[in-house]
Amino acid sequence: MSYQALYRKYRPKTFDEVQGQDAVVTTLKNQLKSGRVGHAYLFCGTRGTGKTTVAKIFAKALNCENLTENGPCCECSRCKAIEDGSSMNVVEIDGASNNRVDDIRQIVDEVKYSPVDGGKKVYIIDEVHMVTESGFNALLKTLEEPPEYLVFILATTDPQKVIPTIQSRCQRYDFKRISVETIISRMRDLLDREGVAAEDRALNYIARMADGALRDALSLLEECVSYYFGEELTFDKVLNALGTVDQTTYHEMTRAVMEGQVDMVVSSVEHLVATGRDLIQFAKEYVWYLRNLLIIKTSENARQLIDMSDENVDTLRNFAAGLEEEQIIRYIHVVSRLITEMRYSPNRRVVFEVALIRLCRPQMERDYDSLIDRMKVMERELETMKDCLEGGRYPQAAGVHAQSGNSAAGQSPSAPAKPVRPPAVPEEVQEVVRNWSHVEQAVSAKGNGLMHSHLSSAVLSVDVDGNLVLGMKEPMALGYFTENHEKLEALQEIIDEMTEKHVGIVVKDFTEAKTRAENADLRSLLPNVTIVEED
Repeated sequence: MSYQALYRKYRPKTFDEVQGQDAVVTTLKNQLKSGRVGHAYLFCGTRGTGKTTVAKIFAKALNCENLTENGPCCECSRCKAIEDGSSMNVVEIDGASNNRVDDIRQIVDEVKYSPVDGGKKVYIIDEVHMVTESGFNALLKTLEEPPEYLVFILATTDPQKVIPTIQSRCQRYDFKRISVETIISRMRDLLDREGVAAEDRALNYIARMADGALRDALSLLEECVSYYFGEELTFDKVLNALGTVDQTTYHEMTRAVMEGQVDMVVSSVEHLVATGRDLIQFAKEYVWYLRNLLIIKTSENARQLIDMSDENVDTLRNFAAGLEEEQIIRYIHVVSRLITEMRYSPNRRVVFEVALIRLCRPQMERDYDSLIDRMKVMERELETMKDCLEGGRYPQAAGVHAQSGNSAAGQSPSAPAKPVRPPAVPEEVQEVVRNWSHVEQAVSAKGNGLMHSHLSSAVLSVDVDGNLVLGMKEPMALGYFTENHEKLEALQEIIDEMTEKHVGIVVKDFTEAKTRAENADLRSLLPNVTIVEED
């Protein structure tokens, strides 16, 4: 006999072999025992939960010559004929490829003929939600008043698409997702029969990856066993065979995002690509990891809601302590959108990197979800400035800040001390604006051509605190100063040297036309200077 996949080779043949669907199995067995069998059933549930398998067992039981307590005997001629597909009493139809009204009319014509050797005539229509509305209407009359010998079993993963008139004529059974423990038990049983050794941790990971679908779990298991044929299946081997990563990678990725370490995030992506990891699968797993963090932050019964060891739950709890709930929700939103974007992108890596950089740079966004992250960035920078002041160092970036929330960091202890200059008064700042061309010349003299270009297009003003306001009209110019602290520090040093005073600098976002219209350039108002109110 040719090779069969594990999920086919060990497909349950009786009700007692069905895993994780006790409520459905018990009800069907009681109907068989009492003789109260319906004429139409609707089996609903996600893929791989046993809908078609239970339908076949029920069909065999309806035709079995020696029905037992656990369903069909699997020994009589009828059972064997149904099992090998030669029986005329059980007909399996794929609703996806036989969904037209003509296909359904053919079924209606066939059901007029009674079973050839007694028993029941059973039609199993898989993926029935793919049938067209006209096809459903053609089936409706037969489904409502079928012959006594006829039973319909409709299986679907999307019951909402089955029209209500069909649903109302069926007994509906919902197949629930199979628990991780049940999937592990089934895999362990099959591996023992196959003579394959496997770590509990490896099976646990496969079961969680299957997301409640036993068939998916067996397919993943078979892939791993084939990859490491003749070897014990370990957790690391499963990760390598499936192209996934362990929890440590997600910890490190999240920590890098929290701290805004773009270099580390991009390097992590480089490592994932170099080791052949699938970026979409990584993103899916990352969303699940973030979901677990959110559950730990919001639920008192996290251990019951997360399928992992107590040790891993404690590790997640310690890690989640440094995150806000709003932060985690924002991460989930961004990564969830990323999964969809990558499916249709010709360059998944670039889309992936851009999304992670957005997570690292919340100041690049203007939505509510990013607000908490932007506040976190400001808090870290204020702490840095506080440490500098307590250490007796004058922070170079004092008075230098950006509308987006970025502030230049204080001087490092090893840097030469900068002269402490008195703060400039508003009149002196206005004089800087009046002689702005001199500032641009000084910038060019130091070889900063790109900075000169951005400054020449800036909108200049002075706020109520006496700070020099640079309104940037282009996103590139805005990012040049808000994301490169050293650039802002270089401009600060040039202006301070020219004035021999400390001039506070504020970089604002003037990329919107409305903002530019509301804030005129101070150079056009001199000598009648207007002070711009702080937002």
